[in-house]
Amino acid sequence: MILAPQGLDYILAFLGALQAGIVAVPLSVPLGGASDERVDSVLRDASPTAVLTTSAVVDHVVPHVTAQPLEPRPSIIEIDSLELDAPVRAEDPGDIQQTTAYLQYTSGSTRQPAGVMISYTNLFANFKQILHGYFPHYGGVPPLDTTFVSWLPFYHDMGLVLGVCAPALLGLPAVLTSPVAFLQRPARWMQLLATNTHAFSAAPNFAFELAARKTSDEDMTGLDLGNVETILSGSERVHPATLQRFTERFARFNLHDWVVRPSYGLAESTVYAATSRAGQAPTIVDFETDKLAAGQAKRCTNGGGTPLISYPLTPSPTVRIVDPDTHTECPPATTGEIWVHGDNVALGYWHKPEETQRTFGATLINPSAGTPAGPWLRTGDLGFVTEGDLFIVGRIKDLLIVYGRNHSPDDIEATIQEISGGRVAAIAVPDNEIEQLVVIAEVKRRGDSGNEVMHKFDTLKREITSAISHTHDLAVADVVLVSPGSIPITTSGKIRRATCIDHYRTGQFTRQDA
Repeated sequence: MILAPQGLDYILAFLGALQAGIVAVPLSVPLGGASDERVDSVLRDASPTAVLTTSAVVDHVVPHVTAQPLEPRPSIIEIDSLELDAPVRAEDPGDIQQTTAYLQYTSGSTRQPAGVMISYTNLFANFKQILHGYFPHYGGVPPLDTTFVSWLPFYHDMGLVLGVCAPALLGLPAVLTSPVAFLQRPARWMQLLATNTHAFSAAPNFAFELAARKTSDEDMTGLDLGNVETILSGSERVHPATLQRFTERFARFNLHDWVVRPSYGLAESTVYAATSRAGQAPTIVDFETDKLAAGQAKRCTNGGGTPLISYPLTPSPTVRIVDPDTHTECPPATTGEIWVHGDNVALGYWHKPEETQRTFGATLINPSAGTPAGPWLRTGDLGFVTEGDLFIVGRIKDLLIVYGRNHSPDDIEATIQEISGGRVAAIAVPDNEIEQLVVIAEVKRRGDSGNEVMHKFDTLKREITSAISHTHDLAVADVVLVSPGSIPITTSGKIRRATCIDHYRTGQFTRQDA
């Protein structure tokens, strides 16, 4: 297990574990709160034989390791104290293709973290799919002067594959920094993209918002983004409005709109499953909101509706839309669960055979011609296919059922964020056997007096309820305004909706609008 700060020592630990034929478990350093709970949970689940850390954080790591009932006790090794030039001969690990290379622990937004077993075959297969998806105009091979630019944490799938695996497998340079460096000054990311040839980078949706808002013209003085190869947007729901703001903000610095590539993937498929078309701006299609709520996708003829991003289907990996109850393929333009098949699909969950069979061992009933019966990965995501393109609606478990209709919380939250600007959680709370919509919105207090602050809060709440009524035809039972950082999230920034519901029902949110 790797419990080290972002840096070269982390990379050494990961690659060293692979070289030794040992299963690597990338994880974050315990920093308090939810981070500590996650580390403790993974320690118990993985039962590591060794913990690789550094002298700078070993005092934070040791108490967590010793507090767990682990037998035998794992060795704690400070990477930066090792004699790396010592003449040690590496043993041949033999045929490793189907063995587990590393455990990618999920964020655990709806359950305890589970270790996804990524084999070498999974990694190589997904890497090949990534090259075909992002570099088709180069014959599936990136230009030799491509530079990988990343600030993403190494313990998350996108940061690990982009920042560590891709440069190593391709023999190409990488310019790496830390999430803290980005959050302290988002302009650093844009500056690195401009100053490295054919930069290939990735980030979640919120990073595009931060970069667009926090990067000044002075930050970009003398810099040109015209040579950027790709900036993929993934890891969380991609909002079309964010893409537009980002590309418009940096168009004056010659950023091409086709550079930004919305992408879909999950740890259970190694990292990647689909991306937008190469060489053109992302295709955004509006669908009638009420039809989507009823499980049907109908394009809007006069604008409006729910905007969704188009992802073209490819031969590898294979993607199908399936009725989650009958396990039969859905007709075109009908919502269902997204299922994935291919060599990139992981081996399963570490020490969880029942959950592995349920998630990774699905079988199609009466599959269509050319479609394998199984095994299929059940992603838990809701989507549909129309005119040969995949559209993603959201997580099935996160769907809000209000007055018998299904609503994607991501869509509702996107509507609210256009008004409030901060993190938002849309949740359904039971009240007298009826699910009611409740909005939790993070906002900053602004105003010279208490009365002025309350007036602004009241205005904001009216704007939110009006927008949801107009856009989604929904009534809001309550709008709760909280301070930034109040909404519980996972280590990857995903909202813990079940925890939000519990906090709301037990009065744990401190309301700014009270």
